Amino acid sequence: MALTHIDCFSGPGGICTGFHAAGIKTLVAIEYIKSCVETYSANHPEVHVIYSDIRNVTAEEILPYVPKEGVDIVSSGMPCETFSTAGNTSRSFYDERQFLFREGIRIAKLTNAKMILFENVPAITTKTTARGATDLIVNVLKRELEAAGYENYIEIVLNAANYGVPQRRNRFFILAAKDKNLRLTYPLPTCKKEVTVAEALAGLPNVIPNTDISSTQYAGSDSLFSKKMRNNSFWKLGKGRNQTISYQMPMKHRAYTLERFSLLKQGESLKDLFERYEGEEREAMQERRVLPRRMFIKRNYRLKSDEAAPTVTSHCLDEFVHPMFDRALTVRECARLQSFPDCYDFAGGPYLVPHIERAVQDKYEQIGDAVPPLLAYEWGKKIIELLEEDK
Repeated sequence: MALTHIDCFSGPGGICTGFHAAGIKTLVAIEYIKSCVETYSANHPEVHVIYSDIRNVTAEEILPYVPKEGVDIVSSGMPCETFSTAGNTSRSFYDERQFLFREGIRIAKLTNAKMILFENVPAITTKTTARGATDLIVNVLKRELEAAGYENYIEIVLNAANYGVPQRRNRFFILAAKDKNLRLTYPLPTCKKEVTVAEALAGLPNVIPNTDISSTQYAGSDSLFSKKMRNNSFWKLGKGRNQTISYQMPMKHRAYTLERFSLLKQGESLKDLFERYEGEEREAMQERRVLPRRMFIKRNYRLKSDEAAPTVTSHCLDEFVHPMFDRALTVRECARLQSFPDCYDFAGGPYLVPHIERAVQDKYEQIGDAVPPLLAYEWGKKIIELLEEDK
C-alpha cells in the first residue's frame, strides 16, 4: 500500500511530482496562488487541492481526505523570500512569513503524520527572529518540532545537481519523525557527473524570437536526461501525451536586446559587458539601450553548454540566455532545467506577468519557485525506505 502525503505550500507540484514517481500518494495539497493551484490540479487531478491561505485551512477541510490513522509524510516548503540573500530588501523584512513553518507543524499534528519534510533556502539557517535579535528562526523551528512530538530530526543542505537535476541548486532540508528510534538519513548523491545544460535541452528545437511560431516537434539527438524527461512510465503521468512539445514558444525581444545577447560569450553576463565596455563606448551603447543605465549582477547570463545551470529562480526569464542562440529560454527549457517532465502542463496563470506581486505567478515564476521533481523523487524513495524499515 502506498505511503500517504500532504503537500503544504505546494506550488505547481514539484514535490508531488517527484513523490508520485517514487510511489507516494499525495492526498491533499494546500496553495494560495491561483495559477499554481490550476497547474497542480491539471497534472494531479487525483489530489484534493485546497486553494487558500494555509493559516485559514481547517481540520474539516483536510480530515475527510485522510485515513483515520493519519498520514505518513507532510511536506512544507514555505515561501523563501524573507530568508533569501538574493534580495537583500526582502531579507530585511521581519514579518509573519518567517513563522509559516508553524503551519506545516500544525497540519502534521492534525493529521497524525509520521514524518515532516521541511525545505527552504540555506540562508534560513542565519535569519534571526527580529532585527537585533540573536535567536535564529531555524532554532525556533526545531524547538517547536520537539514540542509537537517530532524530537527525532536531521538537517542537511543538498545540491540538486548531485541528484540528476541540471542546475546547481542548494536547498536546506529538515526531516523529522515521531518515532524516536527511527534512524533518519538523507538521500545519497545519485550521480558523480553533473547533467549539463546541453544534455538538459537535448531534443528541444530552437525558436526564433518575435516570430510567434512555436516548435512542437522534437529534433536532434537525445540524452539520458532528455529521455527521462520524456519517459511517462517513470513519472507515472501523462498517459498518451508527450507526442509533441508544449511551451516551446518564442519570446519577444527588442532589437537592442538581441544585440546585447549577441555580445555575450558562454559564462558571461550583463556584468561582464559593463566591465568590457567603458567610457564613451559604454555611453553610446547605453544611448542605444544595448546596455541599460544600471548594471544588474544576476541578469542576462549566457548558460554554459558543458556545465549545469546556476540556480533557476522565479526571475529565470531575465536571468538566463540560451547557450547557443541569442534569446531567453522558453518555458519548456526552464522546466527541463528544473527536471519537470515534458508532459507537465503549466496550465495556470498568464504566460508572462509583471514580477511585482505574489498574488499572481506566470509560468516562468511557477517553475523557478518549485522544488525540482528529481530531487523530490530521491527524497520520496528515501522516505519509503525509512518507513518500510520501521514496520
